[in-house]
Amino acid sequence: MKKILLLTAVSGSLLVGCYSTEVNMSMGNMRLIRSSAAPQDVMNFATKTCKNDFYEGASFLSKAGSEYRFKCVKAEENEVLTPIPGTSIDPTTTPAAK
Repeated sequence: MKKILLLTAVSGSLLVGCYSTEVNMSMGNMRLIRSSAAPQDVMNFATKTCKNDFYEGASFLSKAGSEYRFKCVKAEENEVLTPIPGTSIDPTTTPAAK
């Protein structure tokens, strides 16, 4: 019985740490992401999402409530990757690092 109570308590505390992050719209190179996670986690998620679509990374455009707008950037476009204010982008993801 103690094992069941311990397992229930542990699994409940793990669920508290989960955040909701989803891509709401993907149109061309634009991404609308709704998330309740920390800004750095959203930036990492956006960068990963854009890289999965064969882009160099994600450039932050705007935030409205829990919705973040990003533009996926290609290396040959010579555009700068802009992070969410207060966050950073992994240096290996910038076009200048290549």
